[in-house]
Order: sequence, then C-alpha cells, then structure tokens
Amino acid sequence: MIKPAETRNTQDVSESNLCGSLLIFLSYILLIITFPISLPMSIKIVKEYERAVIFRLGRILAGGAKGPGLFFIVPCVDSIVTVDLRTVTFDVPPQEILTKDSVTVTVDAVVYFRIFDPIQSVTKVANARYSTQLLAATTLRNILGTKSLHEILSDKESISHHMQSNLDHATDEWGVKVERVEVKDVKLPVQMQRAMATEAEAAREARAKVIAAEGEQKASVSLKLAADTINQSPIALQLRYLQTLTHIAAEKNSTIVFPIPLELLRSLPGAGTREKF
Repeated sequence: MIKPAETRNTQDVSESNLCGSLLIFLSYILLIITFPISLPMSIKIVKEYERAVIFRLGRILAGGAKGPGLFFIVPCVDSIVTVDLRTVTFDVPPQEILTKDSVTVTVDAVVYFRIFDPIQSVTKVANARYSTQLLAATTLRNILGTKSLHEILSDKESISHHMQSNLDHATDEWGVKVERVEVKDVKLPVQMQRAMATEAEAAREARAKVIAAEGEQKASVSLKLAADTINQSPIALQLRYLQTLTHIAAEKNSTIVFPIPLELLRSLPGAGTREKF
C-alpha cells in the first residue's frame, strides 16, 4: 500500500526533529565534558555595528540575529554568519549608454546602502553587496536609456532620485536599504564635445552681435536727441565746447585746440557785410 505524500512528509519531519534533538543533546554533553577547552569555542563576540545570524543544524535559531556583545553557541551544531550593518559605498562601473536621441555616453555613479535585516540579507540572497552592485548597473542603464542627452546633463538630481527609488524597492526583500544614489560624471564622445563647443561659441557670437546692434541703436537715438537739443538752444553748443576744453585740460596736454564758435564771428563788425557778399 502506497502512503500519501502528506503522511511521508510528516514522518520525515518527525525523524529529522528526533535526529536533531539527539545531536544537540550529544553536543551539550560533549561541551560539558570538555568544558575548559570548549569554552573559547562557545563564546562569540560581535561589535556594535555587527549582527550574528546563527544556524543550528541548517536552520536559523529562534530569536533572530544576535548581538551586539557576547553570546554562546554550541560548536558542533551551530554556525554563524556575521553581517555588517554600516553604510557601504561602491562605485557603479562606467556604463556606455545609448540615449533616447541616439547619442552614446559613458556614465558612472555612486551608491550608498546598508543592511537593515540581517536574516533576510543572508537567507534571501547569496551576496547582498555584489547583487546590489549588479542591480545598480542594470538600473542605471535602463533609466538613462529613456532620457535624452539634454535631460541627462540637466536633470542629474531627478535621475539619481528615480534610480534610488527603483533600487530601494527592488532590494527591500533582501533586507537592503539603498540610502542614496549620485550620478558622478557623464562623458561625451570627442566629436560631440567639439560640436557642442562650436554650437555654444556660435550662440555667444550671435548674442554679442545682437547686443552690439542694440547698443548702436540706443546710441543713435541719444545722439539724435542731443542734436535736437543743441539745435533748439545755440548757446548749448558753446557750453559743450567749454566742457570739451575742461576734459582736455584735465589730461595735462601741452597743446590745447580751442574751437571758436561761429556765433562769435558773426558778432564782429563787418561780419554781416562779408556775409552778404
């Protein structure tokens, strides 16, 4: 008669528990017999920023991760994995990415993360640091592949926040908290750098020409207003002459040219007669 699968599983679990209990009992007896010698192997200490995940016969010991401080283990049946809870930083290797507008750029980034659940970081993933690093490189390529070159150069902060959110959501089940992501550098091809430099130089020259033309226009308007003012008041021309003379004298020149206004010549005797001829 074939036994049902549930019955066989129940018997296997019972046998496993029985064998495990027997091994644990024998380990305690051996620990007591060899007490002075086995004491150093039974005492473990973890630092303030570390936690110890204890496996007893392949299963996580009840009570969760141990530490910080001193705790006891059974050398024959217990094995420990020490997990560092400090924030870890790693560089994402430079990634060659084809942007949305078909431009090849090389981008690298920095990722800051820490482990908040030691048990999940040990049981859910083989190597939390390496897995997070590979996932960061893939996420960087996926996000920047949907951006244009202008968006990558101008919106680094929003790209970093988007990448941090995606990484944090993906690594949450591993017990990993991604605290921050920073896009360090965006390297463009040499031809693209030259093209952008030429474009920027042409834009600056165009702005300079526009500014010069606006200055000429304003200067011509001011000169026209000045001419109209002098035409309405002839004495203003003499005042302008005097102002020019004062300006020349301030420069300490040895020769001063003083123009004589025509109004003075007209006031001389006989000037009117010569004008008629």
